Amino acid sequence: MSNLSEKNAEEYWRRNKSLMVKLGVIWFAVSYGFGILLVDQLNAIHLGGYKLGFWFAQQGSIYTFILLVFYYTWAMGRLDKEFDVEEEE
Repeated sequence: MSNLSEKNAEEYWRRNKSLMVKLGVIWFAVSYGFGILLVDQLNAIHLGGYKLGFWFAQQGSIYTFILLVFYYTWAMGRLDKEFDVEEEE
């Protein structure tokens, strides 16, 4: 990050932390909210023969986490290009 001015470095990290917080909130909502708090309401819906609340508790939060990791990688690649700090191949 030696290419960045102090102001740009602060903006880069502010946006990075903002992205991590947003993605963390989504993961928390899916894993805790859908898998624990809303399980009874979601169990009224069936997905592939299984109750949706059960599915979120067992699989949904894992799949969501994996998708969020890929999204974070993609978003950080864009942010790195924007601030001209991407890794060289």
